[in-house]
Amino acid sequence: MIKKVLIANRGEIALRIVRACHELGIKTLCVYSEADEQSLHVQLADEAICIGPAASNLSYLKADRILSAAEIANVDAIHPGYGFLAENADFAEQCERCNIQFVGPSSQTIRDFGDKARAREMAAAAKVPTIPGSQGVIRDVNEAVKVATKIGFPVIIKAVAGGGGKGMRVAHNKVTFQREFVNARNEAEKAFGNGDVYLEKFLENPRHIEIQILADHHGNVIHLFERDCSVQRRHQKLIEEAPSPFLSDDMRKKMGRCAVKLAQAAKYRNAGTIEFLVDKHGDFYFIEMNTRIQVEHGVTEEITGVDLVKEQLLIAGGAKLNYEQKDIKILRHAIECRVCAEDPGRNFAPCPGEITLYYAPGGHGVRIDSHVYGGYVIPSHYDSMISKVITFGRTRELALDRMDRALREYLIRGIQTNIHFSRAIIRDPIFREGKATTKYIEEFLNRVPRDMYITTNDRQP
Repeated sequence: MIKKVLIANRGEIALRIVRACHELGIKTLCVYSEADEQSLHVQLADEAICIGPAASNLSYLKADRILSAAEIANVDAIHPGYGFLAENADFAEQCERCNIQFVGPSSQTIRDFGDKARAREMAAAAKVPTIPGSQGVIRDVNEAVKVATKIGFPVIIKAVAGGGGKGMRVAHNKVTFQREFVNARNEAEKAFGNGDVYLEKFLENPRHIEIQILADHHGNVIHLFERDCSVQRRHQKLIEEAPSPFLSDDMRKKMGRCAVKLAQAAKYRNAGTIEFLVDKHGDFYFIEMNTRIQVEHGVTEEITGVDLVKEQLLIAGGAKLNYEQKDIKILRHAIECRVCAEDPGRNFAPCPGEITLYYAPGGHGVRIDSHVYGGYVIPSHYDSMISKVITFGRTRELALDRMDRALREYLIRGIQTNIHFSRAIIRDPIFREGKATTKYIEEFLNRVPRDMYITTNDRQP
């Protein structure tokens, strides 16, 4: 049983882990940068240690400082949250060597799934459908042209170490392919220190569906159904919901079985998310696996009643899963909007600064995951997300109506946010009809007048 956890993260996910630990009777140690001294998770943790300046590469990405703090405080485990070192195989391996439990899969599993070409091979070996593409990494542009021609245009060039849309380019024909291939390799090298890429058939206007899984150290694996993450801007998710309004019951069962099958074949443990693209015909294809808790995990918690973070901690401590597959039911519909300190009127530019007034919505069917408060200063050094609004209800329509109401109530002054933009999406007929694909935001921005989603007033009408 884990008695003390170091939380190697910040913001709302760090606070989420603190709360889960306290409910389980686990002591918490938060590490923080100088910019986060007044953050809520630091104030609510049992202990806190500053590990460096504001810049991530001098604090939250410094594995040696985090491990030094772990040794000083004598912790049993490290929970990495998401981002930063959460999917860093070297960090997980260092934890293993120090006999500190990494709350996540093994370092080798992280390494395998972190290489997207290797992940495709593993999925194919487990007989999970994969998008037609190259057999692993392609480094020679001439060979790449031959493979792309065989696959059939359009094709997408993807970095094996990619994330957040970096090192990802689409080529619609031979004429543009060579340029996009070189650009993808250069971008990947700059972003990840690894310029290797592979090719896949580009699916036009697909749905992005991910399956949440949990696996313990005793060979038990379950899935907790899907989340629809199709509403994205530049490959960054904006709105997530579950269950998907697009999937049939038969598709849901097939995707769930495939996710479990891949996790079992990989001898996976802890929480993970297996991501698929689904085309207009209902055919689905594996694209990658995230070996960590997801930003949008709360959506799954609200439809199933399962506390995923608690399960992570219990699994890491050696416990068997608290649930069997037959116990997992879809109890209701849930939807999440990410509230970010950014200005849609200036191409979504980050807007750090002091929150002069903060009022979060509430009421039945509303959950707010956030670390901010009135007087809190949003740092300029990190991701712009400041909260997640999750609403839920017996039906999708009720969850959407509650989200519209919650966003209308949400009051944040002193900085610009995307609240009005998110509310415009929630009220958009195409979205409400469940027709959003991964191209939805691009089409929305071209279709909807700017004054429908841009406001200079922090309070929504």
